[in-house]
Amino acid sequence: MLIEELKWGCPCYTFQESNIVLIHVFKEYCALLFFKGALLSDANGILVQQTENVQAARQIRFTNIGGIVEMEAILKAYVYEAVEVEKAGLKVDLKKHTEFLIAEELQKKLDENHELKNAFDALTPGRQRAYYLYFSAPKQAKTREARVEKCIAQILNGKGLND
Repeated sequence: MLIEELKWGCPCYTFQESNIVLIHVFKEYCALLFFKGALLSDANGILVQQTENVQAARQIRFTNIGGIVEMEAILKAYVYEAVEVEKAGLKVDLKKHTEFLIAEELQKKLDENHELKNAFDALTPGRQRAYYLYFSAPKQAKTREARVEKCIAQILNGKGLND
């Protein structure tokens, strides 16, 4: 039913070439990450949204092997449901990149510098989103402005925040 592959250095299980679930490890816990977890019914209330900016994925966290063993039947049910979601062709309604808050400091630079605006518009939606989130996070305008200034060359070179 599922094919095991290694993706991002982690075991990833796919169905018809679509990612279903990934096993990943953190310092305090390990987790099963369901790529379309937001679409699962979560009858047991165990799915966690990693951060407020994660739109589709949800994870089930474990701090010891005993938790995994005692939840075996529940975990299998979640995996089967995730496969059914994929078979049905369901999609998570993701926010459009235009729905994200654009920091005033970024908008000002884009308005002033057409080359920068063209370079920013040429970035992939995911790269644009990363910049939107990074620039809008600080509370102080001075910090937001410094972040924008620091990234101008990178944007002009077509690079994302983490490239």
